[in-house]
Amino acid sequence: MAATAHKPLIQQPAPKQPSELDQLPDRDPEETAEWGASLEAVTRAAGPHRASYLMRRTLEHAESAGLGLPPLLETDYVNTIPTAAEPSFPGDEDMERRITAWNRWNAAAMVTRGSRDGLGGHIATFASAAWLYETGFQHFFRGKEAGGTSRSKTGGGSGDQLYIQGHASPGIYARAFLDGRLTEAHLDNFRREAGGSGLPSYPHPRRLPWLWEFPTVSMGLGPISAIYQARFNRYLANRGIKDTSASHVWAFLGDGEMDEPESTAALALAGRERLDNLTFVINCNLQRLDGPVRANFKIVQELEAQFRAAGWNVVKALWGSAWDELLGLDTSGALLRRLREVPDAQFQTYATRDAAYIRDHFFGADPQLARLGQGLTDAKLAECFHTSRAGHEPRKVYAAYRAAMEHKGAPTVVLAQTVKGYTLGPGFESRNANHQMKKLTGKEFRAMRDLLELPIPDSALDDKLVPYAHPGADSPELRYLQERRAALGGPAPARTVHPVALPEPSAKPFEALAKGSGSQEIATTMAFVRLVKDLMRDKETGRRWVPIVPDEARTFGMESLFPTAGIYSPLGQTYDPVDRDQLLYYKEAANGQILNEGITEAGSMADFTAAATSYATHGEPMIPFYIFYSMFGWQRTADQMWALADQLGRGFLIGATAGRTTMTGEGLQHADGHSHLIASTNPAAVAYDPAFAYEVGAIVRDGLRRMYGPDAEDVFYYLTVYNETKVQPPMPTGEGIEEGILKGLYRYKSAEPADESAPRIQLLASGTAIHWALDAQKLLADDWGVAADVWSATSWSELRRDALSCDAAQLNGEDRVPYVTRALAGAPGPVLAVSDWMRAVPDQISQWVEQDWHSLGTDGFGLSDTREAARRHFGVDVPAIVVTALNRLARRGEVKPTAAKEAAERYGI
Repeated sequence: MAATAHKPLIQQPAPKQPSELDQLPDRDPEETAEWGASLEAVTRAAGPHRASYLMRRTLEHAESAGLGLPPLLETDYVNTIPTAAEPSFPGDEDMERRITAWNRWNAAAMVTRGSRDGLGGHIATFASAAWLYETGFQHFFRGKEAGGTSRSKTGGGSGDQLYIQGHASPGIYARAFLDGRLTEAHLDNFRREAGGSGLPSYPHPRRLPWLWEFPTVSMGLGPISAIYQARFNRYLANRGIKDTSASHVWAFLGDGEMDEPESTAALALAGRERLDNLTFVINCNLQRLDGPVRANFKIVQELEAQFRAAGWNVVKALWGSAWDELLGLDTSGALLRRLREVPDAQFQTYATRDAAYIRDHFFGADPQLARLGQGLTDAKLAECFHTSRAGHEPRKVYAAYRAAMEHKGAPTVVLAQTVKGYTLGPGFESRNANHQMKKLTGKEFRAMRDLLELPIPDSALDDKLVPYAHPGADSPELRYLQERRAALGGPAPARTVHPVALPEPSAKPFEALAKGSGSQEIATTMAFVRLVKDLMRDKETGRRWVPIVPDEARTFGMESLFPTAGIYSPLGQTYDPVDRDQLLYYKEAANGQILNEGITEAGSMADFTAAATSYATHGEPMIPFYIFYSMFGWQRTADQMWALADQLGRGFLIGATAGRTTMTGEGLQHADGHSHLIASTNPAAVAYDPAFAYEVGAIVRDGLRRMYGPDAEDVFYYLTVYNETKVQPPMPTGEGIEEGILKGLYRYKSAEPADESAPRIQLLASGTAIHWALDAQKLLADDWGVAADVWSATSWSELRRDALSCDAAQLNGEDRVPYVTRALAGAPGPVLAVSDWMRAVPDQISQWVEQDWHSLGTDGFGLSDTREAARRHFGVDVPAIVVTALNRLARRGEVKPTAAKEAAERYGI
């Protein structure tokens, strides 16, 4: 018979779980036990929710007392600022409602009118965020001429920097129309840019440079750019270049956009450097493009925890004033518990269902909650759940913004809850498809007019073409709007450039490179670093250089800049560096010049963009150079480089350790053979692949002239430099050498005098491949009697652009011949182009070369091996060039047919 198990008469307490606090001596265990017993007593007597409330109050008190406890990562799903604590609203709320109504109408009308021709546009985003913008424009956003805003030597003020959510652009255009900066004709050219006078779909400074400062679509780039812009503002101030203390950076984002990795990549930087000159405003309408952001979860709570953990101040503005009564009736905490547990997709559903559904599904989940709901009318429930969100009420938004501006020591994020498609009617509000809905019907416009109480008669409404509406140039609304903007320093957003040319630096650093390196072998990477180091000593422009490097300064030979220029840190150097006794020690300083960003190419590009556009944002031209492994530039952050072009940035991008075969040992993913091909797709990128140090000098000197001279151009430079040490020759003295360097091609070394009947060939090479071509030139002459001219092709893409420009001119009747065609005119024999890039890079110019064309390149994946083995693998080494040259000549009957085969056997191919 089986034994019967008996439960013990006395239940033993659960064993104590280990805690990290066990490592600390408890000097009063009895007191500790009393605190635990008190908490258990409250739990038994008043319930776990009361105990939780008391604990949170205790933690809040401890934080305010400076006791240094870890902060709570989440708070209840309610407004951070209670109604009783809201500051008084300083404006005319009724007037601002009317202004916002006009903007809502015209934004919807503009997109609807454009949709007649299939142009599209977005309505629902601005509809949800209108008050988030309008409250800022009326009370917070400082214009370029705001009082107290520091002015640069050129007379320009900085104001605030506004990163507008791209999909909300119709609302910004509508406001510019209201204040007279845009006309009806402008609005009717929304997304019609081919004629040259249209409005771009999103914030594009290059397309509308007097209005937009910052491109914010692609999504995710706005957040990281805003963080580094706020950080760069501090950099300018700490280095004594400009007092930016009055400038504030505002970034308007969508909750769905926060899924992009760039959106949150730099949150810790902002918290670590205490950037209280930065505010994120995240429009939490709980919807992304095709549905809920967090269908089964809560995006607001997730974001709150994420930002708090990164050291940000979090202000939640969730519920409108209609919720005040409900929250006041919640004496048991049942409503707060229910608000926390309902997932976002369900709240989206509540916004579209009737009161009966809400009573059943929301209030019916808890008996205490059901009793609370019994005292509420259907109208009250509909108001709360359908439209009453803090993001739709100026008083709530103002309170949140005021709290953000007053908080010191940390950046602030405002999590504002809204309804996507608000005021557009039940067909739009909270619907999953509203992002793709591009127009309203005549009936929907009439309903919108009535809701907004706009004085637009039925006779003015045409179902086929809804009109724009304006209260009049002398209307109270317009006078109020203009007075508020005047008080805040002028229109916003606005981009203003006060042209200022930087003085030309001393010629000595460039002359040093032009002399060559003598017998010393140096890589072109080191040549560039030496050049910039010398330029940073220039009395007039030296302090304007902004070296940017993602934790690879020593790899690129930049450690010599550490003790002289210093590494920027707002805290200075709070420790004794381990290499302090060495000459080139790691020196951080509050006024440091180098931005050493750690392992973040995205952050480094955001740094670069802020510096590259400082001439417009702050009226202070800066000269950034960002040096990086070339593989991790255009391949990894090309989207940011397009945004840089859009923002009209100027500076030098340096792709170091370039080429597919010079970076040995790193393998498939780190071998760059294609960045020049990607760079050639960007119209603002001026890309060069210099072979020699003197070419680097000539290109940088011309770049400074083009980007910072009297007739500054909105371009940026991309230079590839190599880690292969070579003796750097002096600059040739022949005519047209410098012109050829800058245009992209010049004859570097002609063939030695030979019999006039000798076969001839032209070898074009860029970057490190010039050395292979020179060695091949000698072998061809010595072993095969072939005369080869060697040309340095400094820029395949600039040659192509010139040729394309000539083609376009010829269509207009101009007789222009491409430079590459003219340069090679009359050069005997075929042309063989070789580089450390895939063949498509030099092949860009083949159609404008009159001679027979062939190219060699490094197509395919990279591999780890010696340089010699890698070049043999790709067929670009010296023997490969010789064999290919003989093959091309044999095809023309200029060498014997077996020459190429014999050469291959001789050289072991």
